[in-house]
Amino acid sequence: MLLIGYGNPGRGDDGLGPAFSLAMADRALPGWEVDTDYQLVAEHALAVSTHDLVVFADAEMNGTSAYSFRQIRPGAPEVLGSHSLVPETVLALCETLYDARPRAYVLGITGHAFGDMNEGLSKAATANLAEAEQFFLTWLEDRAAARETVHA
Repeated sequence: MLLIGYGNPGRGDDGLGPAFSLAMADRALPGWEVDTDYQLVAEHALAVSTHDLVVFADAEMNGTSAYSFRQIRPGAPEVLGSHSLVPETVLALCETLYDARPRAYVLGITGHAFGDMNEGLSKAATANLAEAEQFFLTWLEDRAAARETVHA
């Protein structure tokens, strides 16, 4: 399983994805590989292709709650000329180049202060990060319990 947190910590709340992945890396979650980056690029498709499950964590603008969590599918690679890709495009590259189709989710953590060169998260974003972390850890526990039930 792979967690990729991405965003620019030098742009205020855009650093929510990296803050999340670093917090999860500190927990040394069993079975999880954690990657932290400024943006998604085509090279992430190779890393994604070697996992059955991937979670992309990023800051979310204009969120209506502390975080959102949704399953995604491969999308058309319409921005291949760009230096930065969206998760759906990384999945499409993964499928096209490596014939791999992992289950994938996006965890969007709502931020409030974007754009200005500013290290650190806003107070509201820090609270949202804590809620997203708790959600993710509960989600992992629920997945583990479901697997145990199936194998019992």
